[in-house]
Amino acid sequence: RSRDKVTMADFEEAKDRVLMGPERRSLAISEKEKRLTAVHEAGHVLVGRLVPGADPIHKATIIPRGPALGVTSWLPTEDRHNVSKTYCLATLRLAMGGRAAEEVVFNEFSSGASGDLKSATQRAHAMVCEWGMSDLGPISFGTNAEVFLGRDFTRERDFSEETAAAVDNEIHKLLKEAYADAKSIVTEHRAALDGLTDRLIENETIEANEIDEII
Repeated sequence: RSRDKVTMADFEEAKDRVLMGPERRSLAISEKEKRLTAVHEAGHVLVGRLVPGADPIHKATIIPRGPALGVTSWLPTEDRHNVSKTYCLATLRLAMGGRAAEEVVFNEFSSGASGDLKSATQRAHAMVCEWGMSDLGPISFGTNAEVFLGRDFTRERDFSEETAAAVDNEIHKLLKEAYADAKSIVTEHRAALDGLTDRLIENETIEANEIDEII
């Protein structure tokens, strides 16, 4: 950029490029899809900001990066080598925030939540099957990261059909409760959701201080 020193803005851009991919400003996006993306990211921001135990929201953007049309990022306040149940429950709700916002605003779902649903399902699976964070108690049911539903464990002949069904039910319960809570937050704070959406459409990116101001 023909400057004689590196600035914090350069570090921020480099971080975003590594984490989320390069900007794709040449991608043609309709106004309708732009608003849908803004609502989705605003849902993540709002839920992430208000749910107890989540990492602080850092920024949100509707500038396409990598495969995503929009991205919300958060920054831990410290290095984390272990996760608590409270933190896991918060991440499930944050993941559901975008889809919940789409339903509240448009009464419709889009395919944009696919990555959120996959990561939430993986986290819920680990909570139930690896970390003993469910009503099934302090039991480990295996660590195969490619397995999403408890029923798949019957292939190994180590668990009964009843146990596999119970694992399925616990994973489903965690995800349904997370979605219900996310939708409740978005519904209760609809004015803040609309404010975040409008600011995203106007500026394409919002930072933590703007987020707090709007909410």
